[in-house]
Amino acid sequence: MTGLTAVVPCFNEGEQVAVAHRAIVNALGVIPELEIIFIDDGSSDDTLEHMRAIAAMDGRVRYISFSRNFGLSAAISAGFRYASRPWIVQLDADLQVPPDQTWVLLAEAAKGYDVVFGTRRVRHDPLLRRLGAAGHQWAARRLLGVEVPMGASSFRVLRAPVARTLAELRMNNAYFAAKVPLVTSRYTAVETTHQARESGGSRFRPLRLGGHAFELFFGFSWRLLNAAYLIAAVAAAVAAAVTVGWLLGVVAPAGVALAALDSSALTVVVCALSARYLHRLMLDATPLRAFYIAESNLDVRPEDTLDGGVPAVPPPALPLEKEHDHGG
Repeated sequence: MTGLTAVVPCFNEGEQVAVAHRAIVNALGVIPELEIIFIDDGSSDDTLEHMRAIAAMDGRVRYISFSRNFGLSAAISAGFRYASRPWIVQLDADLQVPPDQTWVLLAEAAKGYDVVFGTRRVRHDPLLRRLGAAGHQWAARRLLGVEVPMGASSFRVLRAPVARTLAELRMNNAYFAAKVPLVTSRYTAVETTHQARESGGSRFRPLRLGGHAFELFFGFSWRLLNAAYLIAAVAAAVAAAVTVGWLLGVVAPAGVALAALDSSALTVVVCALSARYLHRLMLDATPLRAFYIAESNLDVRPEDTLDGGVPAVPPPALPLEKEHDHGG
């Protein structure tokens, strides 16, 4: 089989779903075996209705709707799992990366790569987002030794087997770019064009970016834990030196109190770092399901649904005559 699957996560995109579909078809419709999978990540607007309407008109369109909002990583995983073509491109419904840039990534993938990331030649994002993204990627590579393709965006082309392997990794960490080097060394990045959102405002949230950095630092590096050990050793050495100095009459009681306060603060830091790594180990040992599907026009796995793939049983209803008596 040949062809390409376009995976498009959506959350409260509404009419933008139709705009994205039109742009994807215009750019990639010449591919004979094109498949488009829209994933509704628990939207509270009419996103799902638009997906149904488009799927009814275009046989290349598939859709998956979650039972609630599970997050972008879950939406990507679902798209990767159910893609039926040998190559996959991940696109955003906001069209910040024009779908025709997919050809740039496909041309690079033809050189033998499993994954090709698009990097933004000129970013049309808020300044805080640009600085934050660059800062936490730099910290990951330089300070924590996490291998992350510099400038890698969510726009990427992957071989389907690699994408499914990434989706099935038993890791409770959503940072996709850092998972790729764990699976393959055949990845690269190329520059692509970038534009402002065609509709709506920016979805950027500083706390969300901070959460991604948090996942990256604790999920893929042990250096922070090693730093905790070093802090504990330094605190113990300082405490011992101050104690000896106090016994010899060199350090005043105020100095002892200050050293004790500093030592307590460092102890709290060490405990917090250690607890976070313990939390990571517990999550990795007992991974939760990434998502549950409420509706789809695909044949989904029973374990990916709340009802095991069988129709939901309706609740008991009051018999008609009883209902009449009850109403009277």
